[in-house]
Amino acid sequence: MKTDLTDTTSSKINKALVLGRRAIGTPAVGMVLTLVIVTDEENAYDALKAANEASREHPSRTLVVIKRVSRSPRDRANARLDAEVRLGADAGSGETVVLRLYGEVVDHAQSVVLPLLLPDAPVVVWWPVNAPTDPANDPLGALAQRRVTDTYAAEQPIEELTARADTYTPGDTDLSWTRITPWRSMLAAALDQVHCKVTSADVEGEEFNPSVELLAMWLAERLKVPVRRSKSAGPGLTSVRLETSAGPIVLDRPDGSLATLSIEGQPDRAVALKRRETAELIAEELRRLDPDDTYAASLKYGLERLDEEAAVTAPAPEDPAPDVTAGAVEPAESAGPSKKAAAKKAPARKAAAK
Repeated sequence: MKTDLTDTTSSKINKALVLGRRAIGTPAVGMVLTLVIVTDEENAYDALKAANEASREHPSRTLVVIKRVSRSPRDRANARLDAEVRLGADAGSGETVVLRLYGEVVDHAQSVVLPLLLPDAPVVVWWPVNAPTDPANDPLGALAQRRVTDTYAAEQPIEELTARADTYTPGDTDLSWTRITPWRSMLAAALDQVHCKVTSADVEGEEFNPSVELLAMWLAERLKVPVRRSKSAGPGLTSVRLETSAGPIVLDRPDGSLATLSIEGQPDRAVALKRRETAELIAEELRRLDPDDTYAASLKYGLERLDEEAAVTAPAPEDPAPDVTAGAVEPAESAGPSKKAAAKKAPARKAAAK
């Protein structure tokens, strides 16, 4: 059931929701939370589709806030709110209200959303694209217990990840972190099978992928070892290699679907590690509404510190040829065999010190 409201108010939208529930024969409100999606017209369809699929697991009232761009000063001065109310089969297992804001009301979206929130129910705000730098201080983000962003959709994902660390507030999370949940589970299970000490790690994935950085920071923070990142053609994360005292542990996924887990002394095992759709990621985030302390610790580890620690695992440069000068060659020729070897190694030690 769909109801279109033009130039409306929050009060009229609430009345349309009540009348719609009565019309389809479900007067009771069986929603467990309110999901607020802040997006643009281009990405609204995909975001709403993912939210409807996730509502099968988490029945919720979904409010889609679309801020329309006014092209002329006259349009910007005229405030207008249009709404589309969807219930029943058109809204998955919940209720959906698509809000289109025009003019000055764009800057006061929280005043439109606040009357539509379910009473005594948690609120989650999700920015599929164009998330604010500080989600907790955003007017809409301030209404929520959980704030979901996606740095993978940003123009500069790595810089965006650093900004998230600087402005982190308990309740913030990111879908780039959610994407690596199966990787973290598989690596933790692999380390439980072997009694060993991890000495270093290498994470391989496509360039400008924040999930690669987050997984590397998680390994560095939890294992207290240097972690190096390597580039690959993708898709997404492709490999993680842990160097341990009992031999290497490798989790390799070259095709984005099926991975191979290799542990020293054990046969290789094929494990399902498929790249998940957005609906699955949102459904996972809605399962827990408390702050994610593990994400906070990994995010705050810092990319700068990760680079410094990773430099320890860089391959040593090749020993340069000894300088052939009159002052250096003559003592080597007149010295005995042991002194000749020492003279040849001296430049290498000096280069390594540099």
